[in-house]
Amino acid sequence: MISNRFLSSTNRALLGINLTRLAAFSTTSAKRDIFSKISFIGTGKMAQSMIHPLINKNLQSPSSIAAFDVSDITLERLEKSHPGIQIATSISDAINDSDLIVYAVKPQNVDKVHDEIRKAKEDGSATVKNEAILLSIMAGLPISNFVHGSRIAKVARSMPNTPAQIGAGVTVWGCTDNIQAPERKKIKAVLDSFGRTVFVEDESFIDMSTSISGSGPAYIFLLMEAMIDAGVHMGFSRDTATTLVHHTLLGSTKFAMETGEHPAVLRNSVTSPAGTTASAIYELENGKFRTVIKDAIWACYRRSLEMGGHSSQVGPGRTTPSYGIVTGGIEGGTNAPVVVDLHDVTPEVLKSTSSHHPKEPPAGEMSNKVDEHQGNGNH
Repeated sequence: MISNRFLSSTNRALLGINLTRLAAFSTTSAKRDIFSKISFIGTGKMAQSMIHPLINKNLQSPSSIAAFDVSDITLERLEKSHPGIQIATSISDAINDSDLIVYAVKPQNVDKVHDEIRKAKEDGSATVKNEAILLSIMAGLPISNFVHGSRIAKVARSMPNTPAQIGAGVTVWGCTDNIQAPERKKIKAVLDSFGRTVFVEDESFIDMSTSISGSGPAYIFLLMEAMIDAGVHMGFSRDTATTLVHHTLLGSTKFAMETGEHPAVLRNSVTSPAGTTASAIYELENGKFRTVIKDAIWACYRRSLEMGGHSSQVGPGRTTPSYGIVTGGIEGGTNAPVVVDLHDVTPEVLKSTSSHHPKEPPAGEMSNKVDEHQGNGNH
């Protein structure tokens, strides 16, 4: 009180300004959470790619995030990075009274998580809200697996990719029909925190996206590796070759995005008759570069279907076998695929398993319904 009496008018003015700024900062920091509580089962790289931006962008306070992992070291690092985050001692502890439960475990461990959640619901060891939403960031497993396995009715399935770790990811996602528009906007806000999102009405497009955007970074890294190695072979230092390749891929991608031109147009603009680029393109085409890329994408898509217990007899040169098909299903309480004799399958079901295409044409499959606003070269 005494010291306040001797503050100069200038100091009082400055104090008032600072207090105003502090109040404004506090208001920003206290921004309302997207969900009252988000629980992460598994805290690997992809889970951390979600947790970090949610907290760092003030979208979710650390105290409103719970995390469980079998690795104590991972949890300790997470707690050190984000003081105040809830470190759970068990799955039931993590999901207690949660609004969004994120599955971020390996596919082989998903049944164990299902069992723990069902057990928590049955014996009351945790409060599992009727309106709780389950969000999967796992490859392959269909929505039906999570609905039947966990007994949680509201399920969203997503396929992010590794650039999400630097906030440059792209995530394709979909959900059950019982998740309403306001809830979808919240899920989108969570997924938007680490990159772009694309919502799809038909779940089959999530499996397809696994082969393009989900696993796509690996294809790019392989191309990157081959180009760098070629540069080293020709005489560049590895650092220089790496810089050249990194910026070539980055610049080419940004150029394609900003111009909006078809890739063939951009490629032709670099390729002059009988030039150096034309010679390189000839070798790539002669080596069936396009075919290898497309075959790799189809192989990835087929594997995604197999992981989900669906027939992988799709794509060029594939036909549905006459002896039987593998369908998704829960048999005996497990995630085991079920082999079905085709003689017992209706024509409608057979038709749906013999093609990779969804029931409706793919035109307009990408939806923003969750958001209301939503020259000649010389080379």
